[in-house]
Amino acid sequence: MNYTSGWHVIYVKSRWEKKVYESLKEICLDTFFPQIKTLKQWSDRKKVILKPLLPSYLFVNLNSPTEFHKALSVNGVCSYIRFGKEYARVTENEIEKMKLLVSDQNITGIEVNTELPKIGEVRKITNGPLNGLECEILKINSTNKIIVRIDSLRQNFIVTLPISYMNQLENV
Repeated sequence: MNYTSGWHVIYVKSRWEKKVYESLKEICLDTFFPQIKTLKQWSDRKKVILKPLLPSYLFVNLNSPTEFHKALSVNGVCSYIRFGKEYARVTENEIEKMKLLVSDQNITGIEVNTELPKIGEVRKITNGPLNGLECEILKINSTNKIIVRIDSLRQNFIVTLPISYMNQLENV
C-alpha cells in the first residue's frame, strides 16, 4: 500500500453518501461531503433539495495508516478511488475551492462531467470563490456556463456564473 497523508477520495454505495459521511464524522475523521441545491419538481409541487456534487464520492483527510483503514471499515464504504496503482488525492486548495463553489449563492446550475473541454473561449475568473481559476465558456441555452477542471479528480464542473466574474485572457 502506497499510503500518503492528505485528502483521499472514497467511493461509497449508491445513495449512502450522507450515512457514510455521518459515520466518518462519528469516528472523528476530517470529512468533506460537497452538496448542491437543486430544484426538484413533482407533479404537485417543487422543492429545493440537497444532492451530492459527486455522487458516491466523499473526501477524507487522512493523517495515518490507521485512519486509512479506519475509514475503509465504515459500513457503506466500498473502496478508495485509484488511478492505476495511485490513490486519488485532492489538494487542500482544491477542497477549499469546492467548499467555496458549493457555498456561493450566485453560482447556480452546477453539473459534473469527466470529459475534457474541447471548444469555447478561455477566460480567467476574477471575482467570487473561484477567483484565479481559468475556465472555458460554453454557450448553452443562451446562458454563460463555464467548465472548471480539477485535475487530481479528473473531473470537470460545469456551472452558471455571472459574466462579470470573468475577464478575457491576454495570452492564450
